[in-house]
Amino acid sequence: MPKDMKTDAPSQGTEEKLIETDICVIGGGSGGLSVAAGAVQMGARVVLFERGRMGGDCLNYGCVPSKALLAAGHAAAAARAAGRFGVNLPEPEIDFARVHAHVHDVIAGIAPHDSVERFEKLGVKVIEAAARFADGRTVTGGGYRVRARRFVIATGSSAAIPPVLGLVETPYLTNETIFDLTERPAHLLIIGGGPIGCELAEAHRNLGSEVTVIEAATLLGNEDPEAAALIRAHLQEIGVTLLEGALVKEASGKDGGISLSIESGGAIRYIEGSHLLVAAGRRANLDGLGLEAAGIETTRTGIRVDAGLKTSNWRVYAIGDAAGGLQFTHVAGYHASVVIRNALFRLPSKADMSAVPRVTYTDPELAHVGLLEAEARDRHGEKVRVLKWTYQENDRARAERATEGFIKLIVLKNGRVIGATIVGRNAGELIQCWGLAISQKIKIGAIASSIVAYPTLAEVGKRAAGSFFTETLFSPRMRKIVRFLASFG
Repeated sequence: MPKDMKTDAPSQGTEEKLIETDICVIGGGSGGLSVAAGAVQMGARVVLFERGRMGGDCLNYGCVPSKALLAAGHAAAAARAAGRFGVNLPEPEIDFARVHAHVHDVIAGIAPHDSVERFEKLGVKVIEAAARFADGRTVTGGGYRVRARRFVIATGSSAAIPPVLGLVETPYLTNETIFDLTERPAHLLIIGGGPIGCELAEAHRNLGSEVTVIEAATLLGNEDPEAAALIRAHLQEIGVTLLEGALVKEASGKDGGISLSIESGGAIRYIEGSHLLVAAGRRANLDGLGLEAAGIETTRTGIRVDAGLKTSNWRVYAIGDAAGGLQFTHVAGYHASVVIRNALFRLPSKADMSAVPRVTYTDPELAHVGLLEAEARDRHGEKVRVLKWTYQENDRARAERATEGFIKLIVLKNGRVIGATIVGRNAGELIQCWGLAISQKIKIGAIASSIVAYPTLAEVGKRAAGSFFTETLFSPRMRKIVRFLASFG
């Protein structure tokens, strides 16, 4: 810790201890930790407030535990499907307590990287308390009063609770509590058919739970409809009950016995389960921050920011979920780099959100970057070309019995890539090159002419890219040219 920022913690009954610093970060999740680590290692004095667990939602309640739970479910599914390869295995026995231990072991293995101890060794002053703005350049919390040149609000988001009659009085789970279960739910009811709902539906079904998903609109409604249809079919195939266009009207029950009243098609029906998971969207964590005292404006979804992530108070930035945009860990990390350039180096850096990938980690996975086909046609009309290649036409996919899926590329007639959707095995890994193509304006010809190792799933993308030139290369005009040149011997 820099000597000019060193301070002793206040004793009980004393006034708040003043700290003057360069950067004050509110929130120790992915974005906040990235800002704190980057800034302090570049020589800035940094104070970090965290009222809960270091690592935030991603490490403790989101990305990490959900992917660990999915991995357990995929292991069970792989055992059931091994007969396709001539490997006959018995039905897997699920020890849910050990599954729980696996999930929390993964969290514990990553936690030291995000710990108070590590950040204090880096030189960050960590205050384990909630922070609140006292005025436009001061926050208080944990017995301290911090005045900083710049502030970064990185408080993340929490599960949004829909206004369902009786829900508040009914035991329900969110992503913050479901990973604490040590006994397998007999019948998990899930409100919400977005990525979180789909992932946890698949994981629990693979681990032996009965699962029902209730979605007010359509499953994965923000994704390409053709790709979402494959996920829908997969979930139904493994035994998940899907109720789309269904509105939860009322909830009741107690631990182990939950009842929901659902309206669908003008009719009311009742379903019962042992556990209820609410996965109906997210809301930014802004309560208690005293934003009004700092002159910080908010919107319906979060804090209002400009292209450089600066709020209406020029000293304060907001990043990640708190900024009210795309709610992904990798977006928070990217925002952190933008803020560091702006706050430390005064460079006019802006957040470019045109090539942010997103992935739903079911099996098959669904990944997307850039514009969806419908968005592209609305924006570019007749200039849009859609290129598609299926996993069925890929030799590696055939060898692994993973032929379900396709890639869909959205390309302008000049060869510029503006969108990509992949649904299938390892889609989250394969989408990365298309994000690069969009952000760096790499033309489709560069991808088509690249050399891809055989046999790999990456050939799916290369084949789709190559189809951009099929009409020209195999046209009657091209055949005439070839025959003409052949006449010269």
